[in-house]
Amino acid sequence: MKIKQGFKLRPLGNEFILVGEGLEQINFNRMITMNETAAYLWQRVMDGQDFDAQRLADYLTEEYEVTPEQALNDSQATIDSWLKAEIIK
Repeated sequence: MKIKQGFKLRPLGNEFILVGEGLEQINFNRMITMNETAAYLWQRVMDGQDFDAQRLADYLTEEYEVTPEQALNDSQATIDSWLKAEIIK
């Protein structure tokens, strides 16, 4: 998977929002928010590299004290939410 181009991650209080830089990315009916962990993962893959749940899980275990199993579950949930928001392909 890859992130779709044209999005910029911006801090907003304790969370982050994803802002579309082009008109085709803007949908004013929803706002895409991320917690610190999801934003960390987004920043790790925003250069256009391919990723899957295992790669994201590896990033999580490098950065946080979490078991590999929990990291994989969280990574898959993150990918599922990003697919639903149509911000990755």
